[in-house]
Amino acid sequence: MLYSFVKVFARLALPLYCRDIEVLKKEISKYRNGPLLLAANHPNSFLDAIILCTLFNGTVYSLARGDAFKNKLAAKILYLFKMFPVYRVSEGVENMEENYTTFNLCKNVFKQNGIVLIFSEGLCINEWHLRPLKKGTARLAISSWEDGIDLKVVPVAINYSSFKKFGKNIKLIFGDIISKEDIDYHDSHGNAIRTFNETLKNRLSKHVFEIDSNDKTALRETFYVKQPLIKKILLFIPAAAGLIIHAPVFFFAKWITDILIKEDGHADSKIIGFLFVLYPVLLLLLSVIIFFVTQNWFSFLLILLLPFTAWSYVQLKKQLD
Repeated sequence: MLYSFVKVFARLALPLYCRDIEVLKKEISKYRNGPLLLAANHPNSFLDAIILCTLFNGTVYSLARGDAFKNKLAAKILYLFKMFPVYRVSEGVENMEENYTTFNLCKNVFKQNGIVLIFSEGLCINEWHLRPLKKGTARLAISSWEDGIDLKVVPVAINYSSFKKFGKNIKLIFGDIISKEDIDYHDSHGNAIRTFNETLKNRLSKHVFEIDSNDKTALRETFYVKQPLIKKILLFIPAAAGLIIHAPVFFFAKWITDILIKEDGHADSKIIGFLFVLYPVLLLLLSVIIFFVTQNWFSFLLILLLPFTAWSYVQLKKQLD
């Protein structure tokens, strides 16, 4: 129930944080049932998962870094959001055995024709580059095939216009599906993993953009979305209002998240995550206060009007770093 509610809210909220999300090969996202393993690159922390989960009608279970589950309360919350822990060697060799438990949970999802998301690079780094793939995706896929599960692996490339600017343009591309017929998973374990990773790398690398962060021309040619003049004219006043009204909220969110979260590579997602929680509360609180002052039910129209001004500003603001 909680997952479904948050998913609906995220679908409504994303246009306030992302100017444009272009999805290529959209028919993949219309799959209601699996078993599917979404094997994605990981350039922008949990925003990657939020965007992908909103594209599918069914529940998408996600694999997240194991150290996030150390706190028992945090672990319970993460499980409510359909997230399972996956541990890396850097998080303690003693925890690696827990990955077998997670794989079994994933295979149970697959047996019910469900969908699991895994970030095959293992680490989140803000860059336009496909990094070496870890072995986890291959191991989960091969183990599932060995158990007789007709799993399909879907390469997913997520490309952002910026990792710092609010209101980004995103190009999300689904690659060609990898099925058990594509991999000789009966070969030796090492060879099967190597073959799988080579196949996944080839199908991902076609769609993960390789751009030097200093090449502003390439970034503009790749991501810039031209805005019609009539749109700029119509949205100018609400966009200006949106900037004035929301600037204090944005800078407060940036200030508080800079204090709470120090880890590199999460600057973008931590602000958006905080606003996901803060902004609806502020909207409701402001509407209630104005209602008690004015005794006018029209005050609750602010719940629609203020997000519209925020969306207008996101549409017209500077697009690239």
